[in-house]
Amino acid sequence: MKRFIAILLTACSLGLGGSALAEEKAAAPVAATTAPAAAPSAMSASPAEVAPAVAPLPSKGDTAWMTVATVLVILMTIPGLAMFYGGLVRAKNMLSVLMQVFVIFSLISVLWAIYGYTLAFGGGGSFYGGFDKLFLKGITVDSVAATFSKGVVISELTFIAFQATFAAITCALIVGAFAERMKFSAVLLFTVIWFTLAYLPMAHMVWYWDGPDAIKDAASLEAVTASAGWLWAKGALDFAGGTVVHINAGVAGLVGAYLVGKRVGYGKESMAPHSLTTTMIGASLLWVGWFGFNAGSNLEATGTAALAFLNTLVATGAATLSWTLAEWMLKGKPSMLGSASGAVAGLVAITPACGFVGPMGAIVIGLVAGVLCLWGVNGLKRLLGADDALDVFGVHGVGGIVGAILTGVFVSPDLGGTGVYDYVANKVGEFSMGTQIVSQLWAVGTAVVWSGVVSFVAFKIVDVVIGLRVPEEEEREGLDITSHGETAYHH
Repeated sequence: MKRFIAILLTACSLGLGGSALAEEKAAAPVAATTAPAAAPSAMSASPAEVAPAVAPLPSKGDTAWMTVATVLVILMTIPGLAMFYGGLVRAKNMLSVLMQVFVIFSLISVLWAIYGYTLAFGGGGSFYGGFDKLFLKGITVDSVAATFSKGVVISELTFIAFQATFAAITCALIVGAFAERMKFSAVLLFTVIWFTLAYLPMAHMVWYWDGPDAIKDAASLEAVTASAGWLWAKGALDFAGGTVVHINAGVAGLVGAYLVGKRVGYGKESMAPHSLTTTMIGASLLWVGWFGFNAGSNLEATGTAALAFLNTLVATGAATLSWTLAEWMLKGKPSMLGSASGAVAGLVAITPACGFVGPMGAIVIGLVAGVLCLWGVNGLKRLLGADDALDVFGVHGVGGIVGAILTGVFVSPDLGGTGVYDYVANKVGEFSMGTQIVSQLWAVGTAVVWSGVVSFVAFKIVDVVIGLRVPEEEEREGLDITSHGETAYHH
């Protein structure tokens, strides 16, 4: 506990220190970008609000693409993430992990429709949206949401479904950190609290703005910036969720690993994965689904979606190779677990950058992420001393930080990136790498501190209300039988 508090205080000081520096250097964004994050504006407007005479209508092509992208993100979670995590635990806990991922996905899908969407993407303050769309009030088949192109919209219902899958997989990612020892009821209660107080405000801070059609001149840009999410207004770039999804979930997992405590027998008994075959299949499904996650975040079927698609392919391949080669050099043998973990590290790291960087920048990000995440699940994990069972922080936390910071580097047009789009001039604006990196550090620091504090409070509330852990005898027998009355295998 002392070690965790020390780490949290250090993170807070770094975040606040970086914030002070950023306050001096980071200017308001020139505008959004050619394609900011997975969910930029949620700026939904009825056709009448846009222009009565020439109201833009959703393209059938964009609608079809976004429907496919949404299905791909569902594939990432169920069965992808479930199988990836399930293979990594011991056989006696296989079904418990599958159950947690499956039910969390279901739970968040419902909560998103009830209040999550309006708080994340409704108009409102810098940290939360308003309640104007509570229970999806007022949204019909004719409602539209802004994209990143002026005069282009998509169905708001499609946007809602797409963003629901992001919220669901983020919450499901966390369970890998405290796998094999937490009460099922505690997992669900924590998820509700964390989703409400950590995911929704981070999504709003990073991704909410009024959309490109609201920007016509310098004055309107200033108005858009004033009403946007706090980190969007600071110029932070996150195409598909490096901060909102991966750092957010990674930090929550680390906090959970500390507060739930180590597994019985940790460090003394074998806790090797029971089925690397299942894990490899899960990793492959994650990779396939991630194309919807990243390329779909463009919200349109354009060249930027194609760029995000290609970057997701090459960055993941590069990370797989760098992790595998580094492990081969360090341990003498390359492992299937290492290759699968490297792929996930690459997917995580390219997520915030995929629509902003060129393919060569994506390869560099993947190579760096593979090596640093390998260190994250070995050297850093030993330093932290937490039983992060499935290395949520080592892969998603470290990979998300690496990707978020390097986005500020490789978005530079001089390095093959797209630059930052100026919606006032309707062209790519002047780029300052130093200013952009500071904006990225703002986002990283905020995600670390915000998620760390909320997670700590949420776990403490759950511990007081229903307790976090199953009894030791139930943990030794396995959660499949003791929590769910089933077993994954009969042999």
